[in-house]
Parts: sequence; structure tokens; C-alpha cells
Amino acid sequence: MATLMYNSLPALGPSRALDAMFNQLLGDTLPGTHRPAAGFVPAADVLETAAGYELQLTLPGVPKDALTIDVQQGTLTVSGERKAPATEGEDAPKVRRRESSYGTFSRQFRLPDNVNAQAIEAELTDGVLRLTLPYDTDKTTKRLIEVR
Repeated sequence: MATLMYNSLPALGPSRALDAMFNQLLGDTLPGTHRPAAGFVPAADVLETAAGYELQLTLPGVPKDALTIDVQQGTLTVSGERKAPATEGEDAPKVRRRESSYGTFSRQFRLPDNVNAQAIEAELTDGVLRLTLPYDTDKTTKRLIEVR
């Protein structure tokens, strides 16, 4: 006696994987918001080198003139604004999905006692703000004390 099997599932071939990818891509397309978020928090990395610390903040699309860097009472504050692209008007593009964050931001970092706040330097290149925080050589000088 022969047994017949019926498979109700479509063939699992390359076309099904491609169909699933397009369904996921197009199915996730939601109407975008017309107003961006009021602010965001840029990612920060802190590195330590032989000369001091380096603070790197990821700020894509933020121009130099939109940044303020301030040091007061041992606290470094980096603030600014990332403006959203224009989405209103006749020739403006229509937002379909928005994942980028826009608006004002402010990050504060407590400086270690061994940082020379007067010698801090900042450079904005390729959307990354690099702050060099050199050691204060007067505070980091090691000395050997002889026991008598």
C-alpha cells in the first residue's frame, strides 16, 4: 500500500528567503513622525593614554559652531544641538522612518584631580569630537622617598 504525503507549506527555496526579506523590509515601513525628538544623548568613549585622557563623543551632523565646551569646578560640560533636516514644504522629502536623534544635548563629565583643565583641547573631525585632557604634571609627578 502506498502512502501519499501532502505538504501544505511552500517550497523552502531561495525565493522564499528573498520574499521574507522584502516582506520584512517593506512591512516595517511605518509613517515617520513629523517632529524629531527634543534631544539626544551622544555616545562617549573615555580612553587613557600616557599623556592623559581622551574623551570621544559621537556627534554626526553637528557643526563646530553648534558646540559649547565649558569647564567649571572640575566638571566638563559638552552641549550643543543637532538640527533635523527640513521635512516640511513643497520640495522637502517625506519622512518614512526616522531612527536618528536630533535636538539639543548636554553631557557632563567629572574631571579627575590629575587633569590640567587649562590645557584641554578639542577637535571635531568626521563627526567625532575628540577632547584631549592632559595630565597635570605637578600633580602626577612621582617621587621616591628614602627611608632613614
